Amino acid sequence: MSEAPQELHPAVKRVVADAAEKGVKAKIVHTEETTRSAEEAAKALSVSVGEIVKSLLFKGADSGQPYLLLVSGDNRVDEAKVAEALGEGLVRPNAAFVRDATGFAIGGVSPFGSTGEVSIYMDEDLFRFASVWAAAGTPNDVFEIVPLQLRSATRARLGPVK
Repeated sequence: MSEAPQELHPAVKRVVADAAEKGVKAKIVHTEETTRSAEEAAKALSVSVGEIVKSLLFKGADSGQPYLLLVSGDNRVDEAKVAEALGEGLVRPNAAFVRDATGFAIGGVSPFGSTGEVSIYMDEDLFRFASVWAAAGTPNDVFEIVPLQLRSATRARLGPVK
């Protein structure tokens, strides 16, 4: 684990710029190990799985709208519960939809820097931690953030997802 190299990947640059625009100074940490899954990220960062923010994109079954769920790494999404809160069913999209909606590949989807309009919902369980780690645009780049700051900067709706 190290500070990010001088030359950042374009997706990481987009994350940093969007975060800064929203008042967040995202200090990027680059890992040699992949952080595609919450378990891999926790291991690479030497933190608990719960401290990892899973950025999971779903598609509204009726509207086709992208919904980004920011979920504690140790939680599984209860799709029926979330669908009830949203007022429409959820569909797990393919990789092309994720990239088209966010500009990121699966494994690097970040709460900041999406290239499209995405509605964001946040797992209230993330508030168990003083800080959490989120993807920064690639499977090897992450940043640490205080949950309240994450919610405020992304304007995420808060609610249970499990």
